[in-house]
Amino acid sequence: MAIDVKELKTIEHDVLVVGAGGAGLRAAIECSAQGLNTGVVTKSLLGKAHTVMAEGGMAAALGNVDRRDNWKIHFRDTMRGGKFLNNWRMAELHAKQAPDRVNELERWGAVFDRTPDGLINQRNFGGHRYPRLAHVGDRTGLELIRTLQDHGIHQGFSVYAEFCALDLLLDDGRVAGLVGYFRETGEFVVFKTKAVIFATGGGGKCWRVTSNSWEYTGDGFGLALRAGAELQDMEFTQFHPTGMVWPLSVRGILVTEGVRGEGGILLNNKGERFMFNYIPERFKSETADTEEEANRWLAGDKNARRPPELLTRDVVARAILAEVKAGRGSPKGGAFLDIASRRSAEDIKRKLPSMYHQFKVLAELDITQEPMQVGPTLHYFMGGIRVDADSQMSSLPGLFACGECSAGLHGANRLGGNSLSDLIVFGRLAGLGAAEYIKGLEKTPAPSDEQIEAIVKEATAPLHRETGPNPFQVHDELQEIMGEHVGIVREGPSLEEGIQKLEGLREKVAAVKAHPSAQFNAGWNEALDLRNLLLTGLAVAKAAKMREESRGAHTRLDFEGEREEWGKANVVVRLGEDGGVEVRRVERPDPPEELSKIAYATLEELEGGNG
Repeated sequence: MAIDVKELKTIEHDVLVVGAGGAGLRAAIECSAQGLNTGVVTKSLLGKAHTVMAEGGMAAALGNVDRRDNWKIHFRDTMRGGKFLNNWRMAELHAKQAPDRVNELERWGAVFDRTPDGLINQRNFGGHRYPRLAHVGDRTGLELIRTLQDHGIHQGFSVYAEFCALDLLLDDGRVAGLVGYFRETGEFVVFKTKAVIFATGGGGKCWRVTSNSWEYTGDGFGLALRAGAELQDMEFTQFHPTGMVWPLSVRGILVTEGVRGEGGILLNNKGERFMFNYIPERFKSETADTEEEANRWLAGDKNARRPPELLTRDVVARAILAEVKAGRGSPKGGAFLDIASRRSAEDIKRKLPSMYHQFKVLAELDITQEPMQVGPTLHYFMGGIRVDADSQMSSLPGLFACGECSAGLHGANRLGGNSLSDLIVFGRLAGLGAAEYIKGLEKTPAPSDEQIEAIVKEATAPLHRETGPNPFQVHDELQEIMGEHVGIVREGPSLEEGIQKLEGLREKVAAVKAHPSAQFNAGWNEALDLRNLLLTGLAVAKAAKMREESRGAHTRLDFEGEREEWGKANVVVRLGEDGGVEVRRVERPDPPEELSKIAYATLEELEGGNG
């Protein structure tokens, strides 16, 4: 079928931002502020971003609730939570700049909860030494998106909703634009740009039990790989410890860590508060080992140690899994999360309104009266597109990435609350990086008609086939493989078997058939998503097989414990000439001496002031 490229709708911008969550909107605001003609495409509707699922708060060392907090302690907590595999510079930038970004949101109209003194209130969260999460009840992500949208609409950028990105366009090894289509009409669009910023989120729909919604199909990962960019740390996939496990129709939907931050406790079917049995050695000095001390902390005793329910997410998720495997799980295969016996009904409804409503409507359960049943759910990718810490540019000139789709900040495990401050810190830096890059261009890159034609032909192929696999069934098969072989705990032989099964899906993905209509065609949309889902699944599985240790969110049953040699290396992913996923080990540079001192310092050495 001949395609006349000149007949395709063509739109020109200086920079195109792909994704309209917190990172994408903050990047677009910065690009506009730098005088760039900016476009934003979003796979769903504006406002329906995954950012709204980040309910508990955004981490920033404001020191409003405990004056001892400062950027150095936030940096130290982030590095310890990430098992020291974080990009040191990114962790530094994040800890230093997060307070300014939160205060900026307040100037733009964000309505935060308040301390009695009228300051932005902050709550406790797992892995954070002090109350650090600026919050709006348990709807913080929603308020972030509302604020960025309300501010952003006055900045002059264009928004294209319900638009799916297909592939990047290149000119002499540089980004020159992007081809995609509108989901509603099937109309193809060619964007010609000088730079592209990916803020596409993760790839949670590779798994069946996930907090992620339908958009999270690894689009940024797939597009970046096919264009020649690299991924990093893909083995580190975070299973949030508390997703709903009942009813099945909503299994995996997130139960905010704020429930535990407000005093909620985890119980097994014997009524035992089991987290006291799972405190890792490195956290014992900061974690309460008795009920009495944990209750003192909750009552406001600043000298008491934190409850074990506020350990890092990887620790809590594995603990719940261990209790279930030992036969001490809840009736529906999770653990009980009890806030009802810890807080008054009035407190719960005021501080956790979304959680109260979510369980009342979806599970017909009143969390002010009885415990929730929760269990691990695939929630977040620590890994992603490999970027420069200061500019956020990938290894492909002109391609930038920020938010969940980029790698580096979180290392082997993300602390709760760091995601929202990540979005606003690195969204801004990506915008600044793109502006600097565009300024240095000697000529405007121009894509060839042949590239555009090839992308459109590949995209329409499923519509023209007489026969082929059903894309929904192939997706279901992929999720089954990932759940069985690349789950919360992993083992070499099982990973190898999973990789072979995923490789076996390549032919099916290339041959899927969709009903021959481009309008309102969910089957066609699914067929195109499969390309990115498969690349994402293979990247995770192969990186997990290469990393022969257990660190953070990556647990190998055949390689227990952290290995010193792997603490000095990242796993980097790229696409081979045959279109296959290739992984390699890359040694990490030595950390800057000053940052190393901070990361390994005692709390007493760091407390007192944000200097």
